Amino acid sequence: MYIVFTAEIIPQTIEPLIQACANLAQQRVAEVYLALSTPGGQVQSGIALYNFLVGMPFRLLVHNIANVDSIGNAVFLAGADRYACAQSTFMFHGVGFDRPAGRFEEKMLREMLAGLLSDQQRIAAVVASRTNMNADEIEGFFREGQTKTAEFALERGIVHEVREFHLPPGAPVISFVFQRQGV
Repeated sequence: MYIVFTAEIIPQTIEPLIQACANLAQQRVAEVYLALSTPGGQVQSGIALYNFLVGMPFRLLVHNIANVDSIGNAVFLAGADRYACAQSTFMFHGVGFDRPAGRFEEKMLREMLAGLLSDQQRIAAVVASRTNMNADEIEGFFREGQTKTAEFALERGIVHEVREFHLPPGAPVISFVFQRQGV
């Protein structure tokens, strides 16, 4: 079974993906191939999706078909086997937050910083556990914000192989189409 997911990682997009995977697990599908490209999204949604995918009873193969950015890296790393097209990239950066303008007091800023650092630690733990990258290297990515090539990803154990994506003729495919908010 093939799934194509090319969207932001937010509750509205991961819920259909989770439902599709749950249905495939219920059908006792042995292997699922996830073709992935994402600009990232919400840390909470990405960590939830990562933990869900790692827990599936089927073998998950994940293929970066364009860009895997930000929290998308954690989702990508859920795959038991991971591939990237030669032109694919992986973008790492620190966790941030968007807040409407307003008054900020010390207590609120400390809470926001603690949450941000906790999210970075969760992402770093996923990356460290599923690749051959060390904590210092991962922390450097968070500080500097870096986009890496498929070859770099191969060297660091993010992917197991750089190869083109090929959908076999007649293969069953689940694909999602999401309406952009405000459109």
